[in-house]
Amino acid sequence: MRALVQRVHHARVEVAGEEVGAIGPGVLALVGVTHDDGASQARSLADKVAHLRILDDADGVMNLSVLDRGADVLVVSQFTLYGDTTRGRRPSWIAAARPEAAEPLVEEVVATLRAHGLTVATGRFRADMDVHLVNDGPVTVMVEVGT
Repeated sequence: MRALVQRVHHARVEVAGEEVGAIGPGVLALVGVTHDDGASQARSLADKVAHLRILDDADGVMNLSVLDRGADVLVVSQFTLYGDTTRGRRPSWIAAARPEAAEPLVEEVVATLRAHGLTVATGRFRADMDVHLVNDGPVTVMVEVGT
């Protein structure tokens, strides 16, 4: 399981022009699921995102997590994180889990983040989403957990 985590000033997700999730300062986590992922990977990924020290402290040093700051998290499912571009010009999506397997695991990531006491907004699974963000820094980090 992996997440592309971006530190943001603010971010929001729209589906067909309707805002379905929005946050202020915090992180946007684009979450991808592969075939051998399970609930333990989802909880581990959420814990990593919650504790990832990419927010600035009073001295401007990336030393704080969203937990330390009480910042928001926006979780958006992103099967394309498992796109394979090693051959040809069209990515292969074979490594991405099917939606029926991935959706409950993305929901587990959200539930685990909320269990930490964080404010978590989400996109809409299986929807064509417009994601708007203002990247802060920019700071973008790939987080991955294995089986």
